[in-house]
Amino acid sequence: MGEGKEIAMSLFSDTQVLFVRAVKKLIRTPILLFFSLFQPIIFLVLFTQLFSKFGVLLASEGGFAGVSYLSFATAGIVLQNGFSSALQSGTSVVDDLTSGFLEKELVTPVNRAAILLGRLLTDAFRVVVQSAIILGLAFLLGAQFATGIPGVLVIFLIVAFFGLAWSGISLTIGLKTKSAETVFALGGILTFPLLFMSSALVPTALMPKWMQAVSNLNPITYAVNAVRALTLTGFVWTKILEALGIIGLIALITMGATLYLFRKVVS
Repeated sequence: MGEGKEIAMSLFSDTQVLFVRAVKKLIRTPILLFFSLFQPIIFLVLFTQLFSKFGVLLASEGGFAGVSYLSFATAGIVLQNGFSSALQSGTSVVDDLTSGFLEKELVTPVNRAAILLGRLLTDAFRVVVQSAIILGLAFLLGAQFATGIPGVLVIFLIVAFFGLAWSGISLTIGLKTKSAETVFALGGILTFPLLFMSSALVPTALMPKWMQAVSNLNPITYAVNAVRALTLTGFVWTKILEALGIIGLIALITMGATLYLFRKVVS
């Protein structure tokens, strides 16, 4: 009993140290925080303005009467940021492997699980901070938030959980290939088709029939629909719980693969 408590305390303290280290690195090099924000902000500021007239189509055929395209697309852009941040996870672990930093960590008495847990918590923190920036900018541009601050907090929970699930894919690729270029290449191949074949930027009702079928099976659609409900409608718990359940299933698979490969690297 005492040994188990000691291991738990070691895991907690080591994870905290590694998390604080990673946060300090973000503060010292803020470009790491804003690097993956570039594309989502371009989408938010320019893409939504370019398709501002799309709001008429949203009302007539998409079932979103009285909703601007900015307000509609904000949920998808927040999830797009989760994608971009997830790719950074894999490249970061590749950097640790190639620079020898991970090897140095392994010769210290640090808890092995804390190395991976600290990385995941840092990823979740970064996604939440970036999401706050995007939502704040969207609000200044005129986007609506039906659920106010409580809803925004739930959005942070969904997006952080979503980021962790997709970080597992990025980390798995990074640990397997040990190549940052491969992480970006395979990450882009996996994420962008899924993003555009979801309800992130266009209502499912306005898609071609074959794309509707893909969108209805696409896990991103469920996450986007939950965040969109929180911004436009209210606390639609069926959509929120459905999204969390699907994201949880993805996280279980991707984190299982990550843990398996991490154990091989550590050993």
